Amino acid sequence: MKLRSLRVEKQPKLMIIPMIDIIFFLLVFFMMSMLSMVVQKSIDLSLPQATAAKVNMETTIPISVTRDGAIFVEQEPVAPETLMRRLQIEKERNPKLAVVLRADADSQHKSFVFVLDQLKKVGVERIAIATDSKAVSEPAQTR
Repeated sequence: MKLRSLRVEKQPKLMIIPMIDIIFFLLVFFMMSMLSMVVQKSIDLSLPQATAAKVNMETTIPISVTRDGAIFVEQEPVAPETLMRRLQIEKERNPKLAVVLRADADSQHKSFVFVLDQLKKVGVERIAIATDSKAVSEPAQTR
C-alpha cells in the first residue's frame, strides 16, 4: 500500500483574466491622459460662449488673439508683419491646413479680422472659430 505524503505540492494557477483587466485599465488611462494633453497647444484665453461648441480632434494649428491684440501661432508670439509668411510656410507643409482661430472674448475685433484676412490671402479654407460651451436655457413661456 502506498502512503501519500502529508505535504501536498500544488502548482500555482496562472490567472490571466485579472492581468488582462489591468492591462486594459492602463491602456484606457494612458489614452485618456494623452487626449487631454494633445488638445491644448495654445495659450489660455477667455473664449466667448456658444451653444454648438465642440472640439475637433483633427491635426490643426491654433492661432490665438489675446485681449490686447497680440497674435500667437500655437504658443509662439508672431508679429502681424510676419504672420503671412508663417502661414505660407505652414500651408506649404500641409496643403489641407486647418486652423482653429481662438480669440479672447474681450479682444479687439480689428485683430481678429486681420488674422482672418491673412488666412484668406494664404488660401486656408478650413477655419474653425473656438468657443466655450454655453448651457442652453429654456425659452420663456408666455400665457
